[in-house]
Amino acid sequence: MTSRRRRLAAVGVPALAAGLLGLAGCGTAAAPEPAESLTVYAAASLVGPVSDLLAEYATDHSEVSVEPAVFDGSSTLVTQITESAAPDVIVTANETTMADLTAAGLVDQPHVVATNTLVIAVPEGNPAGIASLTDLADVDTVLCAPQVPCGDAGATLLQLNQVELDPLSLEQNVTAAAERVTSGAAEAALVYATDVAAREDQLDAIVPARAEEVVNRYPAATLTTASPAGAEFVELLGSARGTAVLADYGFGPP
Repeated sequence: MTSRRRRLAAVGVPALAAGLLGLAGCGTAAAPEPAESLTVYAAASLVGPVSDLLAEYATDHSEVSVEPAVFDGSSTLVTQITESAAPDVIVTANETTMADLTAAGLVDQPHVVATNTLVIAVPEGNPAGIASLTDLADVDTVLCAPQVPCGDAGATLLQLNQVELDPLSLEQNVTAAAERVTSGAAEAALVYATDVAAREDQLDAIVPARAEEVVNRYPAATLTTASPAGAEFVELLGSARGTAVLADYGFGPP
């Protein structure tokens, strides 16, 4: 009898140890990986509001892996997508660039989520005394390249005012144009009102004549390959909350 108890005890000790190890393993199991991810491409002028709304979305959707957004000129982003990049959401700074993706069958139906207009950005205090588009011919002025939305809008605005300029440079996105003025490399630039608002401690805005006639409409769309999170984020952009955040950065309503 004593011998049998010893044999049972000998068997029971390793079995108990294995059980405890199993329980310990359960207690330290890694959290499950997010079931889906969300990647957003957006026009450079949208850095502030899109970053804020992505942070809110990430907080409310722990099951989604929210990737850092990619910001650049709309035409650059569209080219990347047509060449194989596959974000879930694309937001451009005008409808013309989005139309290229729609025509290629790469995106679902776009929805306009915001509007914007152009201003003349000058250093704080307006040292050159710029008052109109005509004055830009006498100073070092930066424009956006014509193939990007801010450049297309700028060309239209200059034509409406019958002004011709020989720009210091043509930038590939509006952020680069604004930063040429903040750095002191240029004396003025045609940029969106929101870009000056984002740099209000460095830049002043001069509203040019007929600016209200040239309104950029910002469409957002999911790619046809998007995760469900993509549609949720586009819905957030177009919601009352999304409109409020965009307004905080100076964007107009759709």
